[in-house]
Amino acid sequence: MLNELDRELEKRGLNFTRYADDCIIAVRSEASAKRIIHSITEWIEKKLGLKVNATKTKITRPEGLKYLGFGFYKDFKTEEWKCKPHKDSIEKFKRKLKQLTGRRWSINFRVRIAKINQVTRGWINYYALGSMKSAMEKMDAHLRTRLRMIIWKQWKVPAKRQWGLQKLGIGKDLARVTAYCGDRYYWIVTRNCVSRAISKEKLAQAGLVSLSDYYAERHMLKLI
Repeated sequence: MLNELDRELEKRGLNFTRYADDCIIAVRSEASAKRIIHSITEWIEKKLGLKVNATKTKITRPEGLKYLGFGFYKDFKTEEWKCKPHKDSIEKFKRKLKQLTGRRWSINFRVRIAKINQVTRGWINYYALGSMKSAMEKMDAHLRTRLRMIIWKQWKVPAKRQWGLQKLGIGKDLARVTAYCGDRYYWIVTRNCVSRAISKEKLAQAGLVSLSDYYAERHMLKLI
């Protein structure tokens, strides 16, 4: 039925995009937007017999728009409008990663990594067209920090922590001092040799997919 709407918008020479019942019409001025929103709403309700949701139908500038999880911004270097994940989409993704990296969740570490990878690959594949390099770099660093805290908790006692650090290349004396720093998880993994021991490379060996690296790969493929 909505194919008829597409034909009507094309007949009027309007620039639009539609996915299911979610439609955007781009015009140059607020006055034009008001005229079109009135006439198209009237056409839909009379011609198609559908009720237009007035609370979801609005006039907005591109930077205030959220469409299929994307937000939009103007690249002033190229004078082009580009897409990126909307801030709400980013926050939802962060909440999911926080859930998957909860220290109270008792699960095999490699199984946890596999579940994280499944979520991050799917999310990045969907948003890969958008610009999000800096966001992925920040989330990458935060994700690794939370995984280090999980490992530090799993090692539990100082002797095990010293053993783990030494196994990962930290000298005996520094490993011993660090092992007896206690359970101040965030402080220890961000201000000590733990981040050097449980490095990006070590986590990659455990199977973790880097968000920023995977995004860079998928983003390039989307642009080709």
